[in-house]
Amino acid sequence: MANLNKVMLIGNLTRDPELRYTPSGKAVADISLAINRVWNNDQGQKQEDTTFVDVTLWGRQAELAQQYLSKGRGAYIEGRLQMDTWDDKETGKKRSRLKVVGDHLQFMSDGKGGSGGASSSSQNSAPASQQRSAPPQGGSAAPANEFQEEDDIPF
Repeated sequence: MANLNKVMLIGNLTRDPELRYTPSGKAVADISLAINRVWNNDQGQKQEDTTFVDVTLWGRQAELAQQYLSKGRGAYIEGRLQMDTWDDKETGKKRSRLKVVGDHLQFMSDGKGGSGGASSSSQNSAPASQQRSAPPQGGSAAPANEFQEEDDIPF
């Protein structure tokens, strides 16, 4: 059976990133995203719901998040779900939470006229200014010069 654990989120940070380092010196940052959903109910009234998601970033992504992101700033995260479990020190009960481990981070516009063109990927440790942005969504996978439009499309 095939398995897939992939998450794509766009939201605003609810607090500044919290950067720390492991004993081996690897950077790790925790961020929290607020993701808004807006829809119209059966009576046509606008409804809004907010979901809060904890995200952990590692390595250069963690350092870039600490350097460039702050509370209120938008971010696009691609990653995977991970279940954390532990024993509560106060009650002794087992606790768990579902979080996202970010594999790709892209800064979004801050809503104040700033740009959000920098991106970070776990496969690329180059500075954000030297990284290529993600390919446009919905485009052809073929190079632009190899695309030929067909005239006999029935719609």
